[in-house]
Amino acid sequence: MRGLLVGRFQPFHRGHLATVVAVRQSHPDEPLLLGIGSAQASFTAENPFTAGERAEMIERALTEARVDGTTALPVPDIHQHSQWVAYLQGLLPPFERVYTNNPLTRLLFERDGFRVDAPPLVDRERYQGAVIRRRLVAGEPWQELVPPAVARYLESIGAADRMQRIEGRA
Repeated sequence: MRGLLVGRFQPFHRGHLATVVAVRQSHPDEPLLLGIGSAQASFTAENPFTAGERAEMIERALTEARVDGTTALPVPDIHQHSQWVAYLQGLLPPFERVYTNNPLTRLLFERDGFRVDAPPLVDRERYQGAVIRRRLVAGEPWQELVPPAVARYLESIGAADRMQRIEGRA
């Protein structure tokens, strides 16, 4: 059996990592797909990083944390809820279980007969992509909210400068 967890990962933070670790620990023999949602979107305030950059963040964080059995793949939006599950089935390798805390995602997958589990959310108030993006723009400390490998990567690509330029502050 293979599982699927979809997220935008803008950026991949400690909450995402904790969720992936928990899923892998609860199902160590089950490979996990990470669907990089809104893969077509980048260089905007809500989606500043490309799908390739997000895949790189994920790979670096999981390698550093020694988490195996996980593959990250891009998932562009189609904006048709009624067809989204079938779209993912055609786009991704086969999966049987879905991990989500999103009510709409749960509804769509359960409607199509998938087993849907709610992964743990870790310190959701603190670990949010929007919080990290806001801190990047404001020049506030953000590094402690992401895995160290992700912090190093974001610094190497000039993430704070990019966010400030996107927001018209640089």
